[in-house]
Amino acid sequence: MKVTRRLFVKNGGVAIASIGLLPVMGPEFLRRAVFAADPNSAAKKKTLICIFQRGAADGLSMVVPHADSNLYTLRPNLAIPRPGAGRGDSAIDIDGFFGLHPALAPFVPIFKSGHLAIVHACGSPNSTRSHFDAQDYMESGAPGNKGVADGWLSRAILACPEDRQKLATPLRAVAIGGAMPRILQGEAGALAIPDLRSFGVASSGGSDRRRPNARRPRGEQSNADTEMMAAALSRPTVADGFETLYDQAVGDVLHGTGKESFEAIASLKRINPGNYTPARGANYPNGRFGESLKQIAQLVKAGVGLEVAFADTGGWDTHANQGTVQGQLATRLREFGQGVAALYTDLGDQMSDVVILTMSEFGRTARQNGTGGTDHGHGTAFFVLGGDVNGGKVLGKWPGLEVEQLHERRDLAITTDFRLVFAEAAQKHLGAAKMEKIFPGFAVNPSEYRGILKG
Repeated sequence: MKVTRRLFVKNGGVAIASIGLLPVMGPEFLRRAVFAADPNSAAKKKTLICIFQRGAADGLSMVVPHADSNLYTLRPNLAIPRPGAGRGDSAIDIDGFFGLHPALAPFVPIFKSGHLAIVHACGSPNSTRSHFDAQDYMESGAPGNKGVADGWLSRAILACPEDRQKLATPLRAVAIGGAMPRILQGEAGALAIPDLRSFGVASSGGSDRRRPNARRPRGEQSNADTEMMAAALSRPTVADGFETLYDQAVGDVLHGTGKESFEAIASLKRINPGNYTPARGANYPNGRFGESLKQIAQLVKAGVGLEVAFADTGGWDTHANQGTVQGQLATRLREFGQGVAALYTDLGDQMSDVVILTMSEFGRTARQNGTGGTDHGHGTAFFVLGGDVNGGKVLGKWPGLEVEQLHERRDLAITTDFRLVFAEAAQKHLGAAKMEKIFPGFAVNPSEYRGILKG
């Protein structure tokens, strides 16, 4: 079996664990692969971090149009209260018309610094109310087209001509927290890593001293590289995580040339994620989402050539008991706001080379339902953070909440196609070209960009 970068993408991604290195490691090809990467070669690389709020986040509660009186007619029990002096249960005014949910208080100083922009009434022109279809369309960048097999972010990587010589960087595109997301599937190649701490380095004297021929994974090969790889893995310095991976039949990847696997291993070995301390007092929330963002910060700081990173967070499907300043939505927003703000704080000056872009497949109905929640809607709000962001503004056109202004007389209408936001980030930040290849069937017109980035 020929091992290519595509193998990392096909079936949900591959998590690799690093190995301890002895002064004399053995096979020459392994030494060349492990020590090939230069940790400083891509330290100034532009990075786009995408965060998906899966489940349809309620944009009308995240970024509250408190000056639109219709909100309080449509949501007599669910609308976030208008800003009030000294009240902790009300929206935090940011421009006289919009306010942030109080759980997003960590965003306020970033907004005021000009490093956070909001695109409201944003989303997909496709009217599906299916989570599965809407997420698929948003990640493929092709609303309504199920024939597009890869993700727009993977295509954007390939559309950066000045970076083509760096395609071999094994950590160029990384998803933290689980299986390979749709958005990164494609020819560019990507890694899905559940947890960087799986890439631990074992000390000498490991407990499992596997013989070279013991328990071969499926896809067994008999060439010399296979035998040398197996011998290397039998050393007592093999990390427990690597042993687990080996046992779980992912050996097809490791029993090929091994070059990409070991380059990634070597790069991650230098990061030492178990010993990481966030900078500037950044406080990530406990749980998978906070850990994912913290590990993305580690990759950015490590200068391993990271160009795009992805994380997601669920629990936004608030059909019942949504709450206002307390409840299910507030809990999710508190974790979300704290996590994104911690990532921004942790990266510090490096945010001049980083853009953080959040998204959700659609919003919630403008009118509350009978179970204290909201149903599947249409438009929502996206957040964009970074040193080059044209921040301190709510961008896009507000459609209004009069009944005749609502999409299908029930939802916040969309005035910004999500592809315009994605295209602006890909072109202005990553330097991608040929937008027609990144967003098939969509005529990207830069004059329609919302101005989320300066210049």
